[in-house]
Amino acid sequence: MLRSLIFYLVLFFATILCGTAAMVSALISRRGNLSHLIARLWGRILLFAAGVKVRVEGLQNVAPDHAYVFAANHQSLFDIFVLLAHLPTQFRWLAKKELFRLPFLGAGMKGAGYIPIDRSNRREAFRSIDLAAARVREGTSIVIFPEGTRTVDGTLQSFKKGGFHLAIKSRRPIVPVSISGTFAILPKEGFRIRPQTVLIYVGDPVPTENISVRDRDWLISEIRKRIRERLPPAEQGEPEPTSPDIS
Repeated sequence: MLRSLIFYLVLFFATILCGTAAMVSALISRRGNLSHLIARLWGRILLFAAGVKVRVEGLQNVAPDHAYVFAANHQSLFDIFVLLAHLPTQFRWLAKKELFRLPFLGAGMKGAGYIPIDRSNRREAFRSIDLAAARVREGTSIVIFPEGTRTVDGTLQSFKKGGFHLAIKSRRPIVPVSISGTFAILPKEGFRIRPQTVLIYVGDPVPTENISVRDRDWLISEIRKRIRERLPPAEQGEPEPTSPDIS
């Protein structure tokens, strides 16, 4: 409990300080690169406060100066911290719009150039996807969580289609990212922090320049398979859903 108390205190104050710094940096640099470096610092501070260690494998599969769509499984809130702290490239999030309403955090996300998506409005959601695809074509990587939300039982869930529209429209490679261990730190319905070692595996990029929306279901299946095969058996979930989620 002491570890949890320390973490939440650090989370509160670090979010205020880093969120404010990200807002200020956005006025200095409209590209958001400085804001992302501040977000990376925020992630590292929170991992240190939680006593979490991270091991990353597969970084040789991606070039830091290239733009990708990174697709990661979503076990916990800590997925955000570990990717910010340990994915060594400039990237932005495609995140649900509700997060942008949070004090300091929302303003910091906006300042860093993150893209809100309204899941309740299909038309607005596709506008956000189009905007994100344009950002990737211009050279900025995007991170998505294809499951749409955190898993409730620690296993890989079915994938939604929106992020794969983004990858196909961007014409840039989509990179499967497997995250293992964050569910044990903080489950979706949990509060207590349990320090663990997290493993991130960055897989081989899958090209999208020669595929169309008609190939979307194949792409979903392929990326899910690649993420799943790098997770331990207890976290893999079902081999393949009967069909991808339509939302």
